[in-house]
Amino acid sequence: MSRWEPDAEGRLGKAAITLFAEQGYDETTVAEIAEAAGLTKRTFFRYFSDKREVLFNGSHELAERWIGGIEAAPEDAGPMAAVSVGLDEVAELFADRHAFARLRSRIIAANPELQERELIKLQSLAGAIQAALVDRGVSVNAAILASQASVTVFHVAFAHWVEQDDPAALRRLMDESLEELRSVTAA
Repeated sequence: MSRWEPDAEGRLGKAAITLFAEQGYDETTVAEIAEAAGLTKRTFFRYFSDKREVLFNGSHELAERWIGGIEAAPEDAGPMAAVSVGLDEVAELFADRHAFARLRSRIIAANPELQERELIKLQSLAGAIQAALVDRGVSVNAAILASQASVTVFHVAFAHWVEQDDPAALRRLMDESLEELRSVTAA
């Protein structure tokens, strides 16, 4: 593959995921990823700060979509209703990414360093959701609770989603997790 072909970032991502799955995350080097993509190490570092970031490259888009949904929620929507509108955007984001998400999930599950990074990214996402809710006029404590709960709902549903063969099931699984949360918190 020529270095001048388009979508260097996408090619690097595909090469990295393939190599991580075939030979393991720890055993894969940046040089191998770049070579498999037909690029140089220098090009790799133009797009990613390290090989971990290949797996977490979409976290910014995830946050943007979710926050956009929260901002678009009706003004009278409560915190969890606003968060749920954001979940619509999240489901749309992942609509055609099931195979990638499944493989990514397995790679992360096999590596404690990546599991830790995943939790850090989820906590950062919760912080962004909290800020969006506070901007809507939600009290800080309610925003903390809603953001943490919604990220947990997403995380649980996502884990179920990557384990099944229905790429369209993510939104349904998030709804089911939301309902289960309501059930376990009912007085």
